[in-house]
Amino acid sequence: MKMPSRIVDISQPLDNDTVVDPHFMRPSIRYVTGKENAKLMCELFPGLKEEDLPGGEGWAIEHISLTTHNGTHMDAPYHYNSRDSRGNPMPTIDQMPLDWYFRPGVKLDFRHLEDGYVATAADVQAELKRIGYELQPMDIVLVNTRAGDMYGSDRYIHSGCGVGRDATHWLTEQGVRVTGIDGWSWDAPFSKTLERWMATKDPRIIWEGHYAGIDTPYCHMEKLRHLEQLPPYGFTVACFPCKIKGASGGWTRAVAMFD
Repeated sequence: MKMPSRIVDISQPLDNDTVVDPHFMRPSIRYVTGKENAKLMCELFPGLKEEDLPGGEGWAIEHISLTTHNGTHMDAPYHYNSRDSRGNPMPTIDQMPLDWYFRPGVKLDFRHLEDGYVATAADVQAELKRIGYELQPMDIVLVNTRAGDMYGSDRYIHSGCGVGRDATHWLTEQGVRVTGIDGWSWDAPFSKTLERWMATKDPRIIWEGHYAGIDTPYCHMEKLRHLEQLPPYGFTVACFPCKIKGASGGWTRAVAMFD
C-alpha cells in the first residue's frame, strides 16, 4: 500500500487560551502533572514510595469540561433537528456510516468573500468551474474562508462567510454527505446573522445551512485549520468522529493526505 507523502493536520487544538468560542461554551482543561499524581500512585500500591518512581512521577492526566461542539468537530444530522422532513428520526453521531468520513476532498476558496456573506449555489458552481473540478458523489467538500486567518484573535467567531440553504441543498443533491469549514459555523457568523435579523426579522435566515440538513441529512465539520495549505482537489480526507452515544456531534482529528 502506497502511503501519501504529505499529511496536513486540518484540526484545531483544544486549549484554555485561544478564543474560538463564545463565552458560554468555552472549554476548560485542568492539567495534572506526573509529580502531582505520584502520591496517588503510591496510595494504590501500599509500601511504594515516591522516590521509587522514575523521576518521582506518576501519570499525567487532564480533566476536561467541554461540549461536543468545541474544537474541530463533526455535526451529526440530529444536531439540526430531531426528525427529517419525512418524519424519520435524525441519526446521532454514533449511528453514522464510517465510510462517509474517508473520502476524496475538494476545497472551495471563499477567502475573498466578506464576513457574514452567505454563499449560494451559484458561488459553489463558479468556484468548481474556476478550479476545473466536477463534483463526485461522496466527495468531502471543504470551505476555506477568511476566518482561517483570524484564528487566535477575538475576531475569529465574527469572521468568514457562511454556506446558505440553497448551496447546501445543491451540494447534497450532488451526493455530498460530508462538508467542512474553517469558520466557527457552517452558517455565517451569528453576529452578522443577528444584524440581518434585526433588519428583516425573517426567520428563514437563521441557521439556514444547518436546517438544510432536515431535507437531506448530511454532516459537516466546523473549526478546521490550515485549509490554505491544501490543493483545490487531489487529496483524501480522514475525519472519523468520536463515538459518543446519542450525541449531536463528536470531535475529530481531521487530516488531509496527498502527494
